[in-house]
Amino acid sequence: MKQDVFGQMNSLTRADSIEAWNGVLLGFMAHAAVTPQHLGKVLELEPDFALGHATKGLFMLLLGRRELHPVAADALKTADAAMAKQPVSLRERHYAEALRHWLAGNPSLAVQEFEAVLRDHPQDSLAMKLSHATRFVLGDCAGMRRSIERVIPAYEPDHPGRGYLLGCHAFALEETGAYEKAEIAGRQALWMVSDDAWGLHAVAHVHDMTGNAKQGLDWLAGREAAWSHCNNFRYHVWWHKALMHLDLGQIDQVLDLYDSEIRKDRTDDYRDISNATSLLMRLQLEGVHVGDRWQELADLSAARTEDGCLIFADLHYLLALCGENRSEAISKLMQRIHRDAKLSDNDTTRRMSDPGVEAALGLEAFGDAQYGRAFDHLCAARGSLQRAGGSHAQRDVFERITIDAGLRAGRLDAVERILDDRRAKRSGEDNFALARRALIDAARGGQDAKSVPAE
Repeated sequence: MKQDVFGQMNSLTRADSIEAWNGVLLGFMAHAAVTPQHLGKVLELEPDFALGHATKGLFMLLLGRRELHPVAADALKTADAAMAKQPVSLRERHYAEALRHWLAGNPSLAVQEFEAVLRDHPQDSLAMKLSHATRFVLGDCAGMRRSIERVIPAYEPDHPGRGYLLGCHAFALEETGAYEKAEIAGRQALWMVSDDAWGLHAVAHVHDMTGNAKQGLDWLAGREAAWSHCNNFRYHVWWHKALMHLDLGQIDQVLDLYDSEIRKDRTDDYRDISNATSLLMRLQLEGVHVGDRWQELADLSAARTEDGCLIFADLHYLLALCGENRSEAISKLMQRIHRDAKLSDNDTTRRMSDPGVEAALGLEAFGDAQYGRAFDHLCAARGSLQRAGGSHAQRDVFERITIDAGLRAGRLDAVERILDDRRAKRSGEDNFALARRALIDAARGGQDAKSVPAE
């Protein structure tokens, strides 16, 4: 038995495999692009390392791609075979069980396995980060915060995972509305570990939610090294920067970031497509012509209509397809969402049912310029949209579409209530909201509420 960088015992036997495993652990904390290479080396050196195989499977599922489920299932099979060969700790078995639950469509049960690890091993930063990441997929921000705050007392100042823990705490604080505490925790996280892109991005979220785009740009300026080492998460940090420029009306900078950073590599990872589609939609809502940028996103999304791993991904695929008016692919995706929603037998399909169906119907109607219908469906989804996963900032694109659908349908009072609720949750008002309030005032003065820019 050997000890990892976070002080946890495991069944590795070689010094070089321990070094590679520590690279996996620290890389996962920092969203590092090199993490898979470290994991590959561990499994090459010690092919019977059950925890390594279980972790590989969990990493595959976090990518939200149906074609990776067989890879994750194979990882579980290999982990089970390894555990049958040699005894492993209960801690390591919990990771395999978490993978088993998630493969069955129940990441919420996987969370329980991670929390079981943390009850006995609160300093296990791998379990901490996996619980955090899985709850993020589930839209469980309150659970993220509870999980982190339960284990904080166990982290001494010199614990190698403490900075990353604080970064996770910062994000959980921000998502639960504690913006001042979140900014403090995020700044402290980055001070402790300079590659904590998650903590850095948590502070960017604070500026987004409080309507302080200028301060957000100041925060990101000169800190590129904190996210340049990242996997595709780096595109997401650039996305945050683009949102800040958009709020300030700096459209040229937004489009430049879109082309040079956000879609630099044109991947088909759902998170990258989500960044791009939500940004293009926000631009269109402001009346900006985005050229042919929808095309490549629609091409990629048309190939994902049968995926069904995450409703969050599906809704962004739908945005891309509506952006290009791909009626056949839209129909396929809508049929699949409805089909999955009828099952409602696990976490994934229950979210297809609620909020998925109503949200998808609303986006489809908005794409068809049926604004009253879009508003009704999107409002029906609004109360449970957090269950789709992602952050408040990511889901805000759906809120913006709801607001603009209501304006175009002349539902001024209802839109105003949504704007009031949005302001209360965000602890500030951005320029999007101020512009819509001005439209409402103008419409009540006799002007046409449908003067919201439309493509």
